[in-house]
Amino acid sequence: MFDNNNPNQFNRLPDPDAAKAKFDVNQRKLHTEGSPGFWSEVSNLLIAVGIIAAIIILIKIF
Repeated sequence: MFDNNNPNQFNRLPDPDAAKAKFDVNQRKLHTEGSPGFWSEVSNLLIAVGIIAAIIILIKIF
């Protein structure tokens, strides 16, 4: 049932260099762009609600 010759992605150890690189990129982005503002968060929420509403309307029509 289990094949030890074919390692699963969950069995591999995370790459510390990749984690550090991702952290550095996120820190650089935070320092250059700043944290998301109130209006940015509100617009993202409205977009998500609009997409969900469109899906519900399409399901009810068809």
